[in-house]
Amino acid sequence: MEEKMRLEPPRNPTLTLAFATGLALIAFQIWLLFSPQQPLFERPIHLAAALVLLFLYRPLRTDALPKWLRAAIDTSLILASVAVLGYYLTGFVRLTTRMENVSPIFPIDIVFGAMLVFLLLEGARRAVGWVLVWVLLVFIAYAFWGDVLPGWLKFRGFETDAAIEITTMTTAGVLGITTSTSVSFIFYFILFGAFYAAVGGGQLFIDLAIRAAGRATGGTAKAAIIGSSLMGSISGSAVANVVSTGVFTIPLMKRTGVPDHRAAGIEAIASTGGQLMPPIMGVAAFIMAELLGVPYVDIALAGLIPAVAFYLALMVVVDLSARREGVRALTAEEVSQTPAIGPRLHLILPPLILIAMLVSGFSAAYSAVVAAGACLVVPFLRRNTWIGMKEITEALRDAPKQAAEVAVPIAAIGLVIAVAVQSNLALKFAGSLLTLSEGSIYASLMLAMVGCIVMGMGLPTVAAYIIGAVLFVPAIQDLGVEPLAAHFFIFYYCVLSMVTPPVALASFAAAGVGKASTVRTSLSAFGLSLVAFFVPFAFVFDTALLAQGSLAQIAFSALSLIVSTALWAVAFGGWAGRPLGSMTRLPIGLAGLAAVIAPSGSTVWIVALAIGWALTIAVALSTRRGNRAGLRPDPAE
Repeated sequence: MEEKMRLEPPRNPTLTLAFATGLALIAFQIWLLFSPQQPLFERPIHLAAALVLLFLYRPLRTDALPKWLRAAIDTSLILASVAVLGYYLTGFVRLTTRMENVSPIFPIDIVFGAMLVFLLLEGARRAVGWVLVWVLLVFIAYAFWGDVLPGWLKFRGFETDAAIEITTMTTAGVLGITTSTSVSFIFYFILFGAFYAAVGGGQLFIDLAIRAAGRATGGTAKAAIIGSSLMGSISGSAVANVVSTGVFTIPLMKRTGVPDHRAAGIEAIASTGGQLMPPIMGVAAFIMAELLGVPYVDIALAGLIPAVAFYLALMVVVDLSARREGVRALTAEEVSQTPAIGPRLHLILPPLILIAMLVSGFSAAYSAVVAAGACLVVPFLRRNTWIGMKEITEALRDAPKQAAEVAVPIAAIGLVIAVAVQSNLALKFAGSLLTLSEGSIYASLMLAMVGCIVMGMGLPTVAAYIIGAVLFVPAIQDLGVEPLAAHFFIFYYCVLSMVTPPVALASFAAAGVGKASTVRTSLSAFGLSLVAFFVPFAFVFDTALLAQGSLAQIAFSALSLIVSTALWAVAFGGWAGRPLGSMTRLPIGLAGLAAVIAPSGSTVWIVALAIGWALTIAVALSTRRGNRAGLRPDPAE
């Protein structure tokens, strides 16, 4: 036990500095939880620490420069981040008392403002790649040269001092709502996720899924879906979910006869759906709570029914596909090789504590911190799950590192919000969208859907969501859609963009883990996503699906959505007691689609469900009668 409890500090000076900075950030965030500070005090400290951590953990990597020059550049960026923090701390009183558009802007403001923008651009590049950087550069260019553009895009442009003031000297730019969300919510949930993963919570979810579904038809695929949904409920990151669960689930699926690209595709879509699954949804869900000005628990509750419908539809598809393709289940012996669940079942307590505290009305941040603390206590309830300093050190290292990789890109997206709002681009875009769709709500929703998916190609979900919320939500709301439904509509499709070709980040990660073709994996994951692709249209027209309304309304709408998506899934799964031919799948699919989109209880909904399920049941019964008579069904039907 003494060996297990001995802490081995990092021997690399850079990693030692990063670890110490991370500990300082954790201590600062815990202090803020009990002693909130002024926005222009807490946000610069949080962001500067995140920049330092990012440059330490992600040093410059290029063969075009010698090692000493790369180190010099990294050191300069770290020192610049500290200098920017010094600017905000020494100028705190002036920055908090000045009047926007009235108080003078000094050369020092322009120098450090431009420095912060550059640091965020480089930080975003290292964290998520060039795509986001190019988007940011387009908006920066628009801020200065909008006067050369034609039509509704034209605006007079900002002077340099005005642009710096808007983006870096107020709480409307990079220190605005995105950084506020990182400080107030995201950091604490990442802290919980890191601690829960370190104590073995993620592995428990995977083993629990295998034990629960491994011997069922399509059991390995179902286990992947269950495990990824559980893991996603506490991670909120599609790519991270793929990497952490895919190394177990993809080889398991391949072992039972699932093709490699199909196994990777199932893992990609299952992990992507984790961003929709409460209690810890994707980072964008926390931003949504801030934009709407509602408690995060309301967002989590609203996301529950669509998430359950999403995963149930996936379960139906993989079940029917396995029956059609003859994929075997795991044997009892294979399932028994999974470590026993009982001796580790107490590890489920931290997420249960988190959920209980959220439902009881505690703040999201406080609930996450208490749940993270529980991760340090619960393992000691049984000797076989004891943890040591190694696991604690891993959590203390990973939490600030992961938080920095989120904080810097979303802070950079504050540039987009500031420019879009201050230039009036958001309202002009909404007006042009309404004109293009000729006031049709269906056309507007389709255009917004396509826009979100296109923006999500190569962008993190949170970046795509924020841009989509700024550009599309006002137009959708102008057509009478409730704000919560409008934001969830955008959020849902930005999540699905992670598996939408040609740039599907979750699919690419899964293909790498499964050693499969990226193209075939992307197409497979996208095909599976279609089973729940039109769920957002359902909750736009029926907000009871977002837990709005009476309990009876919510229950009826939830049952309606599940039954409708199940019918839609039958068409995709292609099985109803026997393989279904295209002439049967097409009408069942159309009926399912109509039932999903139509308001619950409407005439269209009733007729669509009646036709679709009657046809499905008729095929199943005819197959059963044929089997009893000794007739073989025709697979080419």
